[in-house]
Amino acid sequence: MSDIRIKGLCKSFGATDVLKNVDLEIGSGEFVAFVGPSGCGKSTLLRVISGLESITAGSLEIDGQRMNDVPSSKRGIAMVFQTYALYPHMTVAQNMGYSLKIARRPKAERERLVEAAAKMLHLEPYLDRKPRELSGGQRQRVAIGRAIVRDPKVFLFDEPLSNLDAALRLRMRLEISRLKDELPGTTMIYVTHDQVEAMTMADRIVVLKDGEVQQVGAPMDLYHSPATLFVAQFIGSPTMNVLHGEHAARYGAKTIGVRPEHLRLSSSEGDWTGTAIHSEQLGADSFLYVDIGEEEPLTVRLDGEKDLPAQTNVSVVPVAGRVHRFDATGRAMVEQA
Repeated sequence: MSDIRIKGLCKSFGATDVLKNVDLEIGSGEFVAFVGPSGCGKSTLLRVISGLESITAGSLEIDGQRMNDVPSSKRGIAMVFQTYALYPHMTVAQNMGYSLKIARRPKAERERLVEAAAKMLHLEPYLDRKPRELSGGQRQRVAIGRAIVRDPKVFLFDEPLSNLDAALRLRMRLEISRLKDELPGTTMIYVTHDQVEAMTMADRIVVLKDGEVQQVGAPMDLYHSPATLFVAQFIGSPTMNVLHGEHAARYGAKTIGVRPEHLRLSSSEGDWTGTAIHSEQLGADSFLYVDIGEEEPLTVRLDGEKDLPAQTNVSVVPVAGRVHRFDATGRAMVEQA
């Protein structure tokens, strides 16, 4: 078991409150992603769980044991950082087995555990190579393998893919998702600013803003039922269209939001009329930007073959039940229009 319970957790650096009264429960074997903009506190929360940062107030429990004052090395946690932090003079096998050597584990046991982790991560052909001979994705797999051999209760990932290019990020997302399936009893917490990574890998997502938890839920729950305007705009790509004033008042709200994929062009007069100002064709999808007289144009997701020239007059209508309504505080109103 490796469940985590966080109650009333606060973290301050001097007079600056970085985490504010965080309550969170993470089940054993669950994969949870922390997301939010830079400075929201997601990496600090991860470091508090790991023991690399102290707790100002509140409590942290792992397997029912209070961890506030337990050293990082005694928490049964392994952390994978954004930087690979591999020893350049050591081989892959030596890097992966170094923590076991420091722990004075027998050589035969070290070799067995390294070989098992290497097989899981498809690193067997590279065990005798030095880090400089590996690609970025291979180095990150070595860093993950170094954590696996310790057989931790909890894996912590701190933006591990941010240094990789788009193709490698996709491959590593698949690798980490497969790893989750192969280690079903291990709890994993993954910090990222990339909501696509969170949506594609996590069982649940924790959205943070200014040190506070905005919403916790399954990826598609956050997509379909965001609790706040902030969550609505953070989850989903491209970002949700947001309208105020008379556009929102028509729906009995202070603010409304409609995702680009939930807008349709209408041959008759729609909810909004305007002028096409730009069109992007990306293959499977096209994105049409429509000036309706607001500060930001409406983004409409269309079929990839669709292309409208600039200055075309268009009418846009939302899909029924897909208009999200928010009150003056930015909280979601229960029924969607």
